[in-house]
Amino acid sequence: MRSRTAGVRGVPLYHAPCAPVGLYMIARLFLSAFNRPIPSSSRSFFRTMTSLAEFKQAPHKLLVIPGPIEVSDEVLYANAHPAMSHVSPDFIPVFGDCLRMTREVVFSTKGQPFLISGSGTLGWDQVAANLVQPGENALVLHSGYFGDSFTECLEIYGAKVDQLKAEVGAAVSQEAIESALKSKKYRLLTFTHVDTSTAVLSDAKAIAETVKRVSPDTLVILDGVCSVASEELRMDAWGIDVVLTASQKGLGVPPGLSILVASPKAIKVFESRTSPVTSYYASWKKWLPIMKAYEGGNAAYFATPPVNLIYAYHASLSQITKKAPTLEERFKLHRAASQKIKDTAAELGLKQLALDPVFAANGMTAV
Repeated sequence: MRSRTAGVRGVPLYHAPCAPVGLYMIARLFLSAFNRPIPSSSRSFFRTMTSLAEFKQAPHKLLVIPGPIEVSDEVLYANAHPAMSHVSPDFIPVFGDCLRMTREVVFSTKGQPFLISGSGTLGWDQVAANLVQPGENALVLHSGYFGDSFTECLEIYGAKVDQLKAEVGAAVSQEAIESALKSKKYRLLTFTHVDTSTAVLSDAKAIAETVKRVSPDTLVILDGVCSVASEELRMDAWGIDVVLTASQKGLGVPPGLSILVASPKAIKVFESRTSPVTSYYASWKKWLPIMKAYEGGNAAYFATPPVNLIYAYHASLSQITKKAPTLEERFKLHRAASQKIKDTAAELGLKQLALDPVFAANGMTAV
């Protein structure tokens, strides 16, 4: 595992497994489409690109932002898969496998995955459009910039939003959460597992336990864009109702794939809503049959999925769930890499934004 770091004051540092997008086949495909020969000077280069064993991405400047991150040769190679129909018999099982492996990454056996072309932000729209009806209450735990963004999204869809705002560098306390939940009935509670703007890690297990004890009907929504596959997250065991994330951070895939897993409880809330879903593209009424069809081995259509990105996602998920290191080992490796970076930052005289180590994320560091 290699680590990615950046060292500018006030800029988050990101350290994730080196995970993959090149365009080495595009020229070949483009030229062949127009019956143009590949220039002789390039033929030997393209010949070396014909198998994964031989493929290595070109030297480039190291990408050291919180996301997108560096991606592995295997994922990059998969992303360069020849153009494929989204209803092809060859593609259907790839999509189905991705749905199943997505459950594994969040430690769920019962959740319903949604893989939709879009950024992680689309996950907010899915939550706001499908799980909250206009006029219902939502509670947002604020540990950084993305708490404000999720709030805005929920309000646009008609939710009445209350915020619990933590001190910069800290997470909202369980006492404050309990007090708010006792004050009124909330349809859902949202929190950012790791807020990229602060690198603050919220205690997902404790939050879910508090909600279950105080307000068991309230859905627990975890924004895991900056945490899935790098921070410990056990959806079923902890009682998380929605995990939403994206492809370009801990999952080690190029950006462009909105990834969400909904619990049976969340699906039941969606199915029992009395008002129409307030989005067209983000509607689970449209997408749920698609996901079920592909997982069942059949093609279905609402909107074209990002086929090549699904191939890249499949390659990364296969690395994460089927090969060493295991997910459990990855969590340990992230913690070790994170501590090394934090120790080095301290030696340089840099101070973490997190006010206490308990609030410090393991997938990124802010100083």
